[in-house]
This record gives sequence, C-alpha cells and structure tokens, in this order.
Amino acid sequence: MAKILTLTLNPALDITVSLDSLRAGQVNRSQAQHSHAAGKGLNVAQVLADLGHSVTVGGFLGRDNLQPFEALIEWRGFADCFVRVAGETRSNIKLVEANGCVTDINGQGPEVDAASRSALMRKLLQIAPGHDAVVVAGSLPRGIDPQWFAELLGQLKAQGLKIALDSSGEALRAGLQAAPWLVKPNTDELAEVLGHSVTGRAEQQQAASQLLASGIEHVVVSQGEHGVSWYRAGAVLHAQPPQVRVASTVGAGDSLVAGMVHGLLQGEAPAQTLRCATAIAAQAVTQVGFGIRDSAQLEQLQAGVHITEQQEACR
Repeated sequence: MAKILTLTLNPALDITVSLDSLRAGQVNRSQAQHSHAAGKGLNVAQVLADLGHSVTVGGFLGRDNLQPFEALIEWRGFADCFVRVAGETRSNIKLVEANGCVTDINGQGPEVDAASRSALMRKLLQIAPGHDAVVVAGSLPRGIDPQWFAELLGQLKAQGLKIALDSSGEALRAGLQAAPWLVKPNTDELAEVLGHSVTGRAEQQQAASQLLASGIEHVVVSQGEHGVSWYRAGAVLHAQPPQVRVASTVGAGDSLVAGMVHGLLQGEAPAQTLRCATAIAAQAVTQVGFGIRDSAQLEQLQAGVHITEQQEACR
C-alpha cells in the first residue's frame, strides 16, 4: 500500500443535526446529533486508512479545542504534522433533513499568522519526501491567501509528490495554476472558476480538455446523483452510482477522492478505479460520519455502479 499525506488547512468540528424538516424562524427539535473532527483532508484520510494506506495528516489546528482532533489522529494511527495556532478550530453545523437535504452553516476558523505559515512549510520540507502522493483538500482559513497557497503546492510539486486537489473558489483557481496530478471539482465549483456553465456534456468536455492541456493528468467531475465523469488524455469514463437511501451527503466527494487516489496508486484498471471510487462515495451518503464501515455493502454497491466509455476523447 501507499504512503499518503493529506493537508487540511481549514479543518472543522462537524456538528450534524438530524431532523424531520427544517422550519426557518421556528423552534426545531432534532432527532439526533453527532459531532466529528473533520475537514476534507481528514475525511479523505479516514477512507484511505480503511483502504489500507499509511497516512500522514497536516494543516492548521486551533489550540483551544484540540481534543477531538488529537483523539481522531491517535485512534486512526495517523502521523501528525498539524501546526497548532492560536484560537479555536471552526465548527460547521450541518442540518440534515429526512429527505436528504443538507443546510450548512460553516464557521470562520482561526487566523493563521506568518509564523504558523512558515512552520508548516518547514514541516512539509522535512516530512513530505517519501510519500507517494498528497491530497490537498478544503477551503483556505483566514491568513492564507491564494498566492501563498500556490507557493505551497509549488513546493510540494518540486518535492516530486503527486498532488490531488479538491477545493473551490480562489483556492481551486490558484491550485489549478500549479497543474496538479488530479483535480476533483463538482460542476458548480468548476463553473465558478471557469466563469461559465459546465452542466452540459459538451461544456464539460471542453472544460476538461482545457485543464488537461494545462498539464493536469486526471480531471474528475462529480455531479451528485448524476454520477462522476473522469477525463484523461484519450479517454473519458462515466460512472452512474446505484440509488441509495440518503442519510447525509457530507463526505461523499471526499470519499470519491480517496477512492480515485487509491485506485490510481494501486495501478488498478481505470474502470475498476472509477467503479470502486463511485461505490465508496455512494456508501458515504448512506451514513453519518466518514470511512468504510461495511465491506459487504461496498461490494454490493460496486456491482450496482454502471460504467460507460464516452466516445469523445480528450486531447
């Protein structure tokens, strides 16, 4: 198995509240509440660990509420290269209705100062070599601008790491300039960065071709229940997931990234890589929390994923 680094610059304590339906402006009573140390890179790390990989986690953590994060890192056996900063790691509240609708209320998080930024760069110079890939996922905290983020990716790339990027907005825009090995935007995130719709097949094909021409090897575009399209030089695969009962959509994209990185690093056949990654994402929406909890269910979901090869080939 591989040795993989995940970076979560803006992690969060996810507080998931389940309720029948959200009534704005009224008193709502929850059916259940769960809290998880999370953030996109940490979510990816948990799935990668369940797939058998050795994982190092890093980024920035607020000193004032370390316990849930340090407990997760210890429980999972992750190598820890997080830099501790002043303040609290943010809390993200997710209101999950019975019909699967999720309302997110995302916190702001701590301010990352220059000393902390330099500390992370120094840590990565020391620990990044020897890893097979790095997954950089999530938003940018206060104190981190797109230029510094681009420099971070440039440093990682100069160290010879394969970079898988899953972000949005300014972070995605800056990250694309570094031509990472793999990017995994959803259609809304891709449209925001490119400035035009990518919901149609031809539009998506054109956008993917543009990204591949810039030096990115793998463009994975997620479309929720409409499936996943994987674009690479000379080939386009589409995966349609099976229908499942939705408990929460939180973490589905992170699970997809983990599955893609796993398959690519293991040298699996492209169709099997996409099939397994799509099934892992489908399993994620059936549960609250992160990781592969039921191997038998995952096998059933893989059998229900429909793979098609599109005729147009990206050049």
